[in-house]
Amino acid sequence: VGLHLKGALDQPALQRALDRIVERHEDLRTVFSSIDGAPRQQVGAAFGFALGQTDLTDLPDAERSAATDRIAAAEAAAPFDLARGPLIRGQLLRLADDEHILLITQHHIVSDGWSINVLVGELSALYGAFAQGRPDPLAPLAIQYADYAAWQRRWLQGDVLKAQVDFWTAHLRGAPALLALPADRARPA
Repeated sequence: VGLHLKGALDQPALQRALDRIVERHEDLRTVFSSIDGAPRQQVGAAFGFALGQTDLTDLPDAERSAATDRIAAAEAAAPFDLARGPLIRGQLLRLADDEHILLITQHHIVSDGWSINVLVGELSALYGAFAQGRPDPLAPLAIQYADYAAWQRRWLQGDVLKAQVDFWTAHLRGAPALLALPADRARPA
């Protein structure tokens, strides 16, 4: 996700908000390693949010825009180490004293479209509070994602699983075996 921030930026409040999000959500502190040949999820202690910073203020406007695009593309393409983590990272690009781009990249194993919206909402609430010297305004999480996944795994068995498999088998019956994907230009691996 990329957020275009305009106005005075309280960097300590931003860092504190990002650190709090990582502390709050176990999945952002999770790594996936191989133990005896089987994948294992391991939740680590809160480690903060590593936020790199790049100052682009010395570049002319056109070069600044190109550099921003280049950095954003590199961030999106950079691999994650699932076994060592972290599986979330950020880069703060300074375009002017009152203009920044915040890039946050997460591995899809710990995020999806829904969770990105949650992250942005929580970041906004936390930053607003911390920038005004107020405490964390967010209610404690009732459950973590691993709790939900465990519940779903217990629920999705027997007749429930059979009903789901039957539904999707019927729903996808007749779907093409091969999809015609666009081939008008080279695609990245």
